[in-house]
Amino acid sequence: MNSSPNSKRSMFGLLCAAFGHDYIVTRKVTNHINEYKCSHCGREVAENDSGHLEVLTQKLKNTNSNLATFFQKKNRRVSTL
Repeated sequence: MNSSPNSKRSMFGLLCAAFGHDYIVTRKVTNHINEYKCSHCGREVAENDSGHLEVLTQKLKNTNSNLATFFQKKNRRVSTL
């Protein structure tokens, strides 16, 4: 029986559809915004400004990167005061 990575991913996708995703934090953008990835199917999501999860698009990745950079600079500036 040959199983490819795609067939395993689709099987886990069915499990996630039935039982829900098992998200793990992949990146901490700010103190209250995180990016998550499902450990089973690989789906990537992020928290929006309301705290709800939404699919992580390339535009949202870029926005989070800029926000993380700004947040780090701000924290460095505040800590030196």
